[in-house]
Amino acid sequence: MAKDKRTAFFISDGTGLTVEAIGHSLLAQFRDQQVEQVTIPYVDSPEKVELVLKRIEQSAAESGLKPVIITSIVSDKIRQQLHQSSALMLDVFESYLTPLASLFGRDPAQSVNVSHGIADDRRYSERIEAVHFAMDNDDGRRVREFDRADVILVGVSRSGKTPTCLYLALQFGLRAANYPITEEDMDSTTLPKILRPYRHKLFGLTIDPERLMSIRQERRANSRYASLEQCEFEVRQVEQMLRRAQVPYLNATQLSVEELATRLMSQAGIERRIG
Repeated sequence: MAKDKRTAFFISDGTGLTVEAIGHSLLAQFRDQQVEQVTIPYVDSPEKVELVLKRIEQSAAESGLKPVIITSIVSDKIRQQLHQSSALMLDVFESYLTPLASLFGRDPAQSVNVSHGIADDRRYSERIEAVHFAMDNDDGRRVREFDRADVILVGVSRSGKTPTCLYLALQFGLRAANYPITEEDMDSTTLPKILRPYRHKLFGLTIDPERLMSIRQERRANSRYASLEQCEFEVRQVEQMLRRAQVPYLNATQLSVEELATRLMSQAGIERRIG
C-alpha cells in the first residue's frame, strides 16, 4: 500500500452492496483525498471479525494513517467487536436503528436475512424477469417484445446502453430494452422505422466522441469503427436524429451507471416497479 494513502473498509454481514454504495457516496464528497476502498462482505462471525481487524491494523501500520470503517453489520456483538479497531467507524445501522427503535418503542429484529435476503418473493421474481428481459432484448435482438418494455434505450454502439438496461432491471425491476443506431440507420434523418411505434418509450444515450473512440479502440483497435472521425460522425448524426424526433437523451460520458439510470428515470418520468 502506498504511504499517505488512507484506506476505507466497507464491511457487511451480507453482500456489502448497500454499505459500498453509501461509502462511495460519502467519499465522493472528498475527491481531493486519496482513499483506497476495500469491500469485505459476509463478516458474520467473531473469527471473521478477527481477520478483518488484523487487516485494518496492518493497513494503518503501512500507511501511517487512521483507516475508516463504514459498516452495515446487524449484530450488536459483531459491531462491538469491530469497535476495538483503531479506525474511525461509521455505523449505518447504529446511526439509524437506535432512533427508530426509540420512535417505534421496540427493538429491531437484528436479522441479516431481513436486511439482505429475499424478503419478498414477488419483488425477487420481478427483478429476475426484468433481467431476463434486458438480456433477451439487448442490441435490438427481439424488437417484437418492445411493446412490453418500460423503456427502450437508443444510441450509437458502445454508448452505455447495455449496462444501464441491466442496472434498471436489477435495481428497479424495469423492463429495459436497447437498440443501437447503426450507420445504415443514419442514412435517414428520421428514426428507424422499427422504432417509430415506440417513440413514447424511447430514451437516448449519447457520449463524447473522444470517449467513444477510447472505448471502441479497446474492442477493435485501429479500425474505422474506432476512429475519431467515425465516432464524431455517428454521435453528431444520432443527436440530430433524437432532437428531430423530440426523444430525450443524456450524455453518459461523465455519469456512473447509477447516476445515468436515476437521471433517466427522473427525466422520463418512469416509476420503479420494485422499491
